[in-house]
Amino acid sequence: MTDEGPPLAFSGSRLAWADLPRSLKARIAELSGAAVVAEAPATTGFSPGYASLLELGDGTEVFVKAVSPEQNPDSPNLARAEIRAIESLPPGVPAPRLLWSHDDGWWVMLGIEAVPGRPPEHPWRDEQLVRVLDVITELAEAGTPAPEQLPPITVALSGLAACWPQLAAEPDDLEAAAAAVGEHGEWLRAHLDDAASWAAEAPERAVGHTIAHNDLRADNVLLGDHGVWIVDWPHASRDAPAWFDLAGMLPSIAMQGGGDPAELFWSHPTAEGADPDVVRAVVSGLTGYFVRNAVQPAPPGIANLRPFQLAQGIAALDWLRRF
Repeated sequence: MTDEGPPLAFSGSRLAWADLPRSLKARIAELSGAAVVAEAPATTGFSPGYASLLELGDGTEVFVKAVSPEQNPDSPNLARAEIRAIESLPPGVPAPRLLWSHDDGWWVMLGIEAVPGRPPEHPWRDEQLVRVLDVITELAEAGTPAPEQLPPITVALSGLAACWPQLAAEPDDLEAAAAAVGEHGEWLRAHLDDAASWAAEAPERAVGHTIAHNDLRADNVLLGDHGVWIVDWPHASRDAPAWFDLAGMLPSIAMQGGGDPAELFWSHPTAEGADPDVVRAVVSGLTGYFVRNAVQPAPPGIANLRPFQLAQGIAALDWLRRF
């Protein structure tokens, strides 16, 4: 956090239309069915690739993402995962649909349905927060049962659970993390083993039958006049608890002035009947992920990611301490 507020969710190095190879531009026009006549670049998100709403010569629009390993070595596989995820989404899930895709082994592109909407304002406005919390309920209802094509949430939870032991194994990183989280630093040092033990419970206990977006934040939501859309699906998983996306989003909501995570969680419909110990396990895993990654070098092409993760980690730590 800074005096100007939380860090922005933007890579800072996104490709422009002029950066795309001529052959790729021609392929976009071919797959879209008309020439591109105008573009409006996306203003949020961490991908260093191309992401813009394109206006076509026939009067239609398409949102296009394009990325290669040159921008970031992991991003093409994330784009491939998003293609698979969007194709598998149940009809009632409030997400734009995939219109076409392209994968030549280097460049991966998605042509996604253009939907009207804008990201929520920062700090959160009460009425916008209510709409987003409502759409989490809608997602849980439409995404149960979850599609079998998605990876199980246990894969993601196992990765989260590994973060505390990884941090403990690197004394320099641990000290950097303790310093970075400010007033929570002493608690972090004193309760590192507890946090690791709690997070280790999540892969076995935090299971259900619901789809998880698994990366839900304000910059992955669009507010339209008559609906709310959830976008950016590369981390989607299956067999999660109905409250999983709520828990995952609340640290970012807190860091952006949306309110107390504990109060918002336990008053939400998806949290009804949730086991507090299992929720703590997930929150501990998320906290370890944010805190550990915040002190790692920035990924190629995504210079702004680490401050954003640190701000989420501080909010998550504050929540975790109060379980």
